[in-house]
Amino acid sequence: MDRSNSVNRREGHTTNGTKKTQEELLVQEEEQEVLSVERIFESKQVPSWQSQLTLRAFFVSLILGILFTFIVMKLNLTTGIIPSLNVSAGLLGFFFVKTWTKFLDKSGFLKQPFTRQENTVIQTCVVASSGIAFSGGFGSYLFGMSEAIAKQSTEANAADNVKNPSLGWMTTFLFVVSFLGLFSVVPLRKIMIIDFKLIYPSGTATAHLINSFHTPQGAKLAKKQVKALGKFFTFSFLWGFFQWFFTGGDNCGFGSFPTFGLKAFENRFYFDFSATYVGVGMICPYLINVSLLVGGILSWGIMWPLIEDRKGHWYPADQSPSSLHGIQGYRVFIAIAMILGDGLYNFIKVLGRTLYGIYCQFREKKTGSVLPVGARASPAEASLSYDDQIRTELFLKDQIPTWVAIVGYVSIAIISTITLPHIFHQLNWYYIVVIYIFAPVLAFCNAYGCGLTDWSLASTYGKLAIFTIGAWAGASHGGVLAGLAACGVMMNIATTASDLTQDFKTGYMTLASPRSMFISQIIGTAMGCVISPCVFWLFYKAFHDLGVPGSEYPAPYALVYRNMSILGVEGFSALPKNCLTLCYIFFIGAIAINALRDALGKNKAKYIPLPMAMAIPFYLGSYFVIDMCLGSLILFIWTKINKAKADAFGPAVASGLICGDGIWTLPSSILTLSGVNPPICMKFLSRKDNIRVDKLMKH
Repeated sequence: MDRSNSVNRREGHTTNGTKKTQEELLVQEEEQEVLSVERIFESKQVPSWQSQLTLRAFFVSLILGILFTFIVMKLNLTTGIIPSLNVSAGLLGFFFVKTWTKFLDKSGFLKQPFTRQENTVIQTCVVASSGIAFSGGFGSYLFGMSEAIAKQSTEANAADNVKNPSLGWMTTFLFVVSFLGLFSVVPLRKIMIIDFKLIYPSGTATAHLINSFHTPQGAKLAKKQVKALGKFFTFSFLWGFFQWFFTGGDNCGFGSFPTFGLKAFENRFYFDFSATYVGVGMICPYLINVSLLVGGILSWGIMWPLIEDRKGHWYPADQSPSSLHGIQGYRVFIAIAMILGDGLYNFIKVLGRTLYGIYCQFREKKTGSVLPVGARASPAEASLSYDDQIRTELFLKDQIPTWVAIVGYVSIAIISTITLPHIFHQLNWYYIVVIYIFAPVLAFCNAYGCGLTDWSLASTYGKLAIFTIGAWAGASHGGVLAGLAACGVMMNIATTASDLTQDFKTGYMTLASPRSMFISQIIGTAMGCVISPCVFWLFYKAFHDLGVPGSEYPAPYALVYRNMSILGVEGFSALPKNCLTLCYIFFIGAIAINALRDALGKNKAKYIPLPMAMAIPFYLGSYFVIDMCLGSLILFIWTKINKAKADAFGPAVASGLICGDGIWTLPSSILTLSGVNPPICMKFLSRKDNIRVDKLMKH
């Protein structure tokens, strides 16, 4: 018997390498059993789509939606870097409902157990709700319309190109533009998830997380993760509260501590003592943080001091530091050039991959092949055929009729076309019709590209709208405001389209019904259309220097987006001397760096910085970058000491730091609105200035 087995093995190996012995087949079947997620949940009945939509799920979603909106809004108005909060949403959603159901179970009142499908509904609703804080443009195009930002530009700041925030029009605007993207991709869900087998890395990762939570071992780990999140949430909240006592004036508090000396502090290079940025640094990949640091050193460490030395030659010596005709013009427009170069390259790359992928998919459909770009099934995935079978069956069970999507899209488009010109008289109805004709195609491209690369190009599509609609409207007809409004319409459609398809992937892998996913996304979006304007309004009323460079909330992208719109309408007349040449260099440089990254391959590309990340500190400075790099360093050391623990608890610790500091913003805003000011001003002076202050105080 041994001899025959050895012959069989030898024959299998020497002929074509594909034949397997019975022994190997048994081993493979055992591995398949281990790898199969759905066999673990085989004994649990999948609830109907109506049962997945529970009142407790939406109550928890509302609470978490408010919490995450504060976090996203704070990040929007400070750096514009927003990490993925899907893991935190899934984790906290699990904790809240699990605690509640456990209590009811012990009391004997539990009618419906907590399932992974309900967990998916919560995660979808929370991400949809807090996502409006980003796509709503409160830190970019929408706030860029305001007088506070217009004052910082000497061009196009007439009344026709200015619209100050108001709770009424912001909420109405979001309601008429935020749902179109959802209806535009609903008919394509089967093609994206089943036929093309797109990866959607974030959606897949979230699904694995939710599936693991609902196994006994995963629930135990989740409990520990939530405990870690709670500890660091408390620390972060109390640290924010403690710091507040020392900020009783301009440039006061720990955030003004000149960590690396006064000269470095003048060039915005210091540690900010922000728990939020440390947490964001722990979540963001090392490459992002290193890219930010390289950008900060290149701009504030080398370029801006050299350009300031040419004051009086390149730009007037008496020019205000915040004027776009002075040093600020170089900071803003070179950053814009890098962002546009990076955006254009990635747009062409993702669009090319999308079109090539679709072409190959249809060409090879008869042979049963899947997408050639990153979606070809690996041996591990091939062994999960049982899972795929169950998931496909349930995913196709609860159909959303195509006519619902078409009627929904057309109805909202008509309402939107009528409503938007009343909100923005500069935006003619035919501009909106043109956007809505092209929007489904761009929404599909964004959703497809996101499935391949996990990269949403919503802001790039928004910038396309800025330049096309702004130039079409013209400077004399409020083109700047028309461009920004068009950017908002396009960004909302593209963002919600990619978000929904990500959630469909999560739902597919957790056996959540597409109907419950779609309804949850609609409810979450509706929540966001109310919560986000209210949270922004609180910031707007509490912090009177909102959007001012150097303030606590500088809203850097608001000025960037406004200047893009001015550039699209008026051309390059706004630029100071040699600025255009430098813009060309950095625009081409951004494209060249990206091309080099792709040419060198994945392993070597991780050592080359990302132009988009490098551009952010060009305008803002490096104060937040130091915090983020510290977060990276903490995670790096933790990984070296205990990799398993760092992988399991790193995201929970980071989420706790972000959530605690983010939620402190609410009481801080309320205290400011109530007229309660911090009692102490802690300032840091040079020895020379301190002597002068002492002399003044003696007199």
